[in-house]
Formats: sequence, structure tokens, C-alpha cells
Amino acid sequence: MKKISTESYKGVRDFYPEDMSVQNFIFKKMRETAESFGYSEYSASILEPTELYQAKSGEELVSEQTYSFKDRGDRDVTLRPEMTPTLARMVAGKKRELSFPLRWYSIPNIFRYEQPQRGRLREHWQLNVDIFGVESNEAEKEMLSLAHSLMKNFGAKESDFVIKINDRRIMNALYEKYKLTEEEVVQVSKALDKKSKNPIEVFKATLEGIFKINKHVEEFLETIESNQKLIKTLGEDNPLVKNLMDLIDGLASVGVTNVLFDSTIVRGLDYYTGIVFEIFDTDPKNKRALFGGGRYDDLLSIFGNEKVSAVGFGAGDVTIKDFLETHGLLPAYTSTTNLYLGVIDDAFPTAQTLADSLRAIGVNVAVDYTGKNVGDQIKKATNDHIPFLAIIGKKEIDSKKLKIKNLATREELEFGFDEIEKIAKMLV
Repeated sequence: MKKISTESYKGVRDFYPEDMSVQNFIFKKMRETAESFGYSEYSASILEPTELYQAKSGEELVSEQTYSFKDRGDRDVTLRPEMTPTLARMVAGKKRELSFPLRWYSIPNIFRYEQPQRGRLREHWQLNVDIFGVESNEAEKEMLSLAHSLMKNFGAKESDFVIKINDRRIMNALYEKYKLTEEEVVQVSKALDKKSKNPIEVFKATLEGIFKINKHVEEFLETIESNQKLIKTLGEDNPLVKNLMDLIDGLASVGVTNVLFDSTIVRGLDYYTGIVFEIFDTDPKNKRALFGGGRYDDLLSIFGNEKVSAVGFGAGDVTIKDFLETHGLLPAYTSTTNLYLGVIDDAFPTAQTLADSLRAIGVNVAVDYTGKNVGDQIKKATNDHIPFLAIIGKKEIDSKKLKIKNLATREELEFGFDEIEKIAKMLV
């Protein structure tokens, strides 16, 4: 019989206690930040009809990156590769019952069949934050302020990251100047989205295969490489340019100053309709996009609904963890167990009674039932990073007193069995 491998499926992770501690830290900061801005949590199944993604997510995502299959009812089903279409479906389904503006967030796991590499796996968790029903750029301002706060709440300094923004409508105006077809616009947008990942020669060669006149390639490259030239090309009085500049000024007025206009930020998903943005790590060891988002006002229309203004972003746990590691911001592992009760002399009933009393008032207690010697039980508590240890045996039962040791400081204090409240105050 073939031996089954202990390796996990390629591109996914097992979370041992130390890993889960980091994951919970990341989720905690995500939840706290979203809720501090008044957002409510929602969730949904990981299974969706494949047609949901075929409508707006983009052909590359659906045909090359999804886990799709037919279920036993011959229906096309996909493990969600992103959360925004699910959210749009949920909002469209109860649009008449919901009160706008909506502020919702979720931390779902999502699946994409990609080549695993640093910052990219086949399964990851992602904070999705979205606001529906605000047409002005106050929605973008709040969303970018929230993204900025998220990074600061993780311990990042202003210089550790930069927010790059663009407007797809500005790029569409540029595309119109060169009379690009709808298909050519899609091709150029995809090339721009991958520009930072490829050599400039590859990007230029792609443009040469799209533009009908070679000199337009050089003009286009010069324009997107110079923000000033792009603004000059469109005109400073252009309402789209003015809206973008107002947004940058508005963010600066609320303390978000690490914002740059970057015409190469387009985002790869087809449903974005306006402002788009990405947050980048500035450390040379991890100089990459961490997460991003933008405005998508048309997505609800695929369900036959009227358009609803929407802005959101998705921040994945993998890139966030890489950022935290790069900047030395990961917390040291600490156990959720407050006290390890070692047992000798078969004093299990007494240990169990004491543990139950402490648990009843909020103390997390682990009892050792192995019967091993005291040294082994101390070693177990130390290896598990449990901060406090007590040993219960015949001596403790006779005296009705318990010595509790802080394993980090080696300080030891004695308590009576009836001093449960005092013990709890020390441990929690």
C-alpha cells in the first residue's frame, strides 16, 4: 500500500499553533481597523456559480486561475477566487431591504490556481472592505484612510509604505487619444498591470504589437512615465484630473501624506470603473504591491439591478505577513494558556477542581495528566510558551497552598486554595 505523504497540497498552508497565533494577530488588527470606521462583518460560502466570475472578473482569472468543476447536478461551480462578486450578489439580492450607505467587511479564504511564490499562494485569506452608496470621492478618501490606518495599526511607519493611485477614466481618455479599440484597451491595461513585473523591453514589445503607429508607442511610454506630461496632455482643467488632485489634497488634510499619482496603476480586474489604488512596501527587500482596490460602480448591473456606487479593497494575509516579517513587526509567540498545572502524587481530582474554579472566572488552564516527573512537566510548559506554572501534589493538598511561578522572571508567589480571585488577578 502506498504511503500517504504528510505534505499539504501545493500552494496552501498548515497552521500550527505558532502560525495560527500570527494569523489571529493579523485578523485581529484587520477586524479592529475595519470596525473602527463603522464597518460590519459579513460572510458567504466559498462555492459560487462559475457564471458569477465570467460576467465581470476577467477571462484570465476565470479560464486560467480558478478551481472550477461540475457538481453532481451538472452545475458549473467555482471555489471563490475573490470576494467582491459575491458581495455584489448579496447586495443586489437584498437591495430594496438594505439601508445605504453600506459599510461591510469580511475576511474570507479565496482560491486561485497560480504558481506559488513569495507573496502568492493558491489559498489565502483576505480582508475585504467595501462601501456602497457614496458617489463622491469621499468614499475613496475614507477607503484610503482606512487602508492607511490598517498599515499604521500593524506598526508601520509612514516611510514603510506608499499609496499609489490612478483613475481608469484618465487612462481611458488617453486610450481614446490613440484611437484604441476596446480589445486593444484590454490588452494595454493588462500590459500596464504587469509592467512592474517585467523588463521594460517586454512591455515595449507588447505595445508595439498593439499600436498601429510605432511613434505612438514612444509617445505613450513618455506620457505614462511622466505624471506631469500626462496631466498636461489631458489638461489641468480636465474634471478627472481635478478630481484626482482633490482626492490627494483631501487625504493630505486628514494626515495621509504618503500618496502618489501613478498612471501605471490600473488593477487587473475588469469591473473597476474609476479611481484605483495599490499600497506598496518601500523596503528594497520586499518592494512590491501589498494590496489594492478601487471604485466599481457597475458591478450590480450584471444582476439586472440599477447601478450602485461602490469602492473597496482587498488585503491578503500572505503579503501582509511578508511585510510584517520584512519590517520586524511580527509579534513574539505567546500561548493563550495562562497557567500550566503540573500534577504529581496522583493529585488529579484536586488539580481538576482548582482548574475548573479558575476557568470559571476567565483563566485559561491546562492540566498535565501524563504523570511524568516534575522536570518534564516544567519543560512542557516552557516549550509551549505558557507564562505561569504550578505543581500540585500531596504537599500542596495537605497545606492547601499553591506556589505559582512566572517562568520568564522565575518569580514565585504562594496562594491558598481559597484565594482564587487573587490567583486570577495575577495570571490574567
